[in-house]
Amino acid sequence: MESENPGSTLTIEEQDWSDLVTNLNTALPDAANTPDVVEIGNTQAPTFTTVGAFRDLTPIYEELGGSDLLQSFVDVGTVDSKVYAVPYYFGSRYIFYRKDIWSAAGLEVPTTLQEFSDDVAELTTDDRSGFAMGGQDWRNGISWVFANGGELATVDGTEWTSTLSDPNTVKGLEMWQDMVRTSSKLPTTERDVAYWDFLNDGTDGADPAAATIMAPGWARWSIGDLTKNDDGDEVRDGMADDSKFDIFALPGVDGGVAPVFAGGSNIAISAKSQHPELAENLLRIVFSEEYQDMLGKAGLGPANQNYVSSLGDDKFAKTMIETAAASKLTPAAPGWAAIEGAFVYEELFQKIADGGDVTQLATEYDAKLTPMLNGQS
Repeated sequence: MESENPGSTLTIEEQDWSDLVTNLNTALPDAANTPDVVEIGNTQAPTFTTVGAFRDLTPIYEELGGSDLLQSFVDVGTVDSKVYAVPYYFGSRYIFYRKDIWSAAGLEVPTTLQEFSDDVAELTTDDRSGFAMGGQDWRNGISWVFANGGELATVDGTEWTSTLSDPNTVKGLEMWQDMVRTSSKLPTTERDVAYWDFLNDGTDGADPAAATIMAPGWARWSIGDLTKNDDGDEVRDGMADDSKFDIFALPGVDGGVAPVFAGGSNIAISAKSQHPELAENLLRIVFSEEYQDMLGKAGLGPANQNYVSSLGDDKFAKTMIETAAASKLTPAAPGWAAIEGAFVYEELFQKIADGGDVTQLATEYDAKLTPMLNGQS
C-alpha cells in the first residue's frame, strides 16, 4: 500500500502492556509526541473514548466493516452513538480437558453449567483439581455471572452503577464459589495462572495436576505430549492426541453456550494526530480482506466476522468462533481501567473463593465500585 501513500513511513513502537495506559495518558494529549494510531486492550478503550482522546471514526465506520465488526468490541469503543475505537482482533476462552480422565470416570461433555460443576467436582481428588481456577481469576469467573443473566454494572445516561448485588449476579457468583471450592486445588490468592501446564503429564509421567481448565484458544500450543521440532527443541504437540486432550465450549445454564469474557484489542486514532488522513488509510489496510485473513491464519480472531473462515475449520476454530459470538465484555465505563489497575475484582473474587457471604460482599463492593466506574476515586 506504499504506492497509495507516497512519501509516508510507518513506524511501529512496542509498549509494555503493564505501562500502556500510563504512557498513553501522557502521550495522547501531546500533539507533538502523540502516536497516530494506537492498539489498546478492549477493556481499556472506555478510559480514552470517554475523555475525547480518540478521533471520531463514525464517518469511516461502514468502510471499515460496520455491522460486520465484532459488536461487543464496537460497544466498548462507542460513546453517544459515535465510534472512537474499533475491534482489532479477538481471542476467546473455552474449556480444555483431559478426555482420557473424563472417559475413565464415565463422563461425557456436559450440556449445562450445573452438569459441568457436578462433573468437575466428581473428578477432583486429593492431588488433582477437577477444574483448576485461581481464586482471584475474575476474568474467567465472570462467565458464571453472565451465564446466569447477571451484569457487573449498568448505565443510565452517563451514570454507571455497580450491580453485583443484583439477584442474577449473586446467583452466578454463588455458583462460581461452589464450583471453585469443590473442584479447584489452587490457592485463592492465585491469578493469571498458566493453567495449560496443568493438563500435561508431570515429570516421569506423573498424573496431570488438573482434569479441566479454561483458557484462551492459543493455549492449545502449550498443551500436549512433548515432541521435538526441526531445531531439536522440545515443544508440545498442540493436543495432537485427541483421545487424551479435547475441548468444548463452556455450557450455559439451560444449555447452549455460556457468554465468556472475550480477550483482544481495539484500535483507534489519536484525536491529536498530525497525520489523520494517513492514520485512516492505515485502518483501511488493517480492515482489508488481505490483512484480516493474515490475522486469522496467525490464530487471532479477525475483527470482521466475514473473514473468520481464515481461522480454519477444525474444532479449535469452530469453538473459538462459537464462543466469541456469545462473548461479553466488561462495562464500557470511564473508570474501568482504574478498577483493573487497583485489582478490585481480584480482591472481591478471592474473598468469595475463601467462602465469604456473597450477598454481603456484593453490597459492600457495589458501594466501592460505583464511584470508581464513574471515574471518581
